[in-house]
Amino acid sequence: MAEQSAGAGAGRTAFVLKGYPRLSETFIAQEIAALERRGLHILIVSLRHPTDKQVHPIHAEIRAPVVYLPEYLYQEPLRMLRAWWHARQLPGYGQAWAQWLRDWRRDRSANRGRRFGQALVLAAEMPHDVVRLHAHFLHTPASVTRYAAMMRGLPWSGSAHAKDIWTSPQWELREKLASCDWLVTCTATNRDYLATLAPDERVELVYHGLDLQRFVQQQQPTARRPRDGSDRDDPVVLMSVGRLVEKKGTDILLQALAMLPSELHWRLVHVGGGPLRHTLQGQAEASGLDSRIRWCGALAQDQVIALYRNADLFALASRIAENGDRDGLPNVLMEAQSQGVACVASDVSAIHELIDDGATGLLVPPQDPQALATALESLIRSPERRRVMGQAGRERVHAKFGLHANIERLAHKFGLRAAGTDPTI
Repeated sequence: MAEQSAGAGAGRTAFVLKGYPRLSETFIAQEIAALERRGLHILIVSLRHPTDKQVHPIHAEIRAPVVYLPEYLYQEPLRMLRAWWHARQLPGYGQAWAQWLRDWRRDRSANRGRRFGQALVLAAEMPHDVVRLHAHFLHTPASVTRYAAMMRGLPWSGSAHAKDIWTSPQWELREKLASCDWLVTCTATNRDYLATLAPDERVELVYHGLDLQRFVQQQQPTARRPRDGSDRDDPVVLMSVGRLVEKKGTDILLQALAMLPSELHWRLVHVGGGPLRHTLQGQAEASGLDSRIRWCGALAQDQVIALYRNADLFALASRIAENGDRDGLPNVLMEAQSQGVACVASDVSAIHELIDDGATGLLVPPQDPQALATALESLIRSPERRRVMGQAGRERVHAKFGLHANIERLAHKFGLRAAGTDPTI
């Protein structure tokens, strides 16, 4: 199928998101803002209302209006009734209904019913200038997008990331990939897997990329102090960023920290909230680590950047969760490296696509607290090795993972002219 869509001035693209705005999905906001700057007209459609108390500065830069679908269908019965009455008159309603029935027979869940209900509202209320739908995440958002696109007879495309790929059944991935125009995903590991389920050349690798301008020091960078863990009054500052959920492996990180020699002086700054916060804080207290850990909760991006610049070492103990959920290529590792912070991370999913073990950081086996403790101790004791790795990591991020080159590839998928070209030619 053709990958071209309407670009600037030719209609809007509806971006269907699970929730907006979200502190944990900076990469989506960054992409939307960059595509707007490139001339794409966007309507944001959110399946859920926001729950975060803060927003990132980048959210204020986004001009696209936001439409919220009914999060739970029973909460807006009149809206649902009007949507059904209108949508059933659309030419593609029968096709979408038949597709939903086939899906429901294989997945008889309340969530499946909610997806179709949200698609009814989206199809019925969609502005007439919307010419394409684009789903972020291949699970729930792509289901709503697919059903609505069928009803309205519009093309749709998508971006796949991590949980949406690895926790979805293959039959559903295969059928969605056959239905969409094109799909991009943020790691080679994801691409290689999805390519086995998709028509030829349907799936393309496009890294999220990092908006390096947001992470550039506005003043001359200050050299980090050569801390080596020997000074109780000047401990090595470790940092970790991630939601407190199983796949992030924070419990593994706490186990590793508890294994470090008692004479080694460090403190950990953790950024991110989540359902396991009380459990993990209890684990830290039981291990005698609570006085060394600062739990910051979710923070806005500018606050996180300030913490990166004060950190000596970054740690992320990602793992594959029991339900198959896993990280793709965590942006927080790129962010830390952009600030010259040496990183220790689990060798899981696509993290090896960013971190060159022994050169730009250290990789350890997932769910191996002893290996993680050994790696952390070696870098805590060696400020010079941290400095060399941090600089190498920073150079790699700037060379391969900048936003500009990757957003240009995505802009092309949406039919936008190359940056700097004359639209009159």
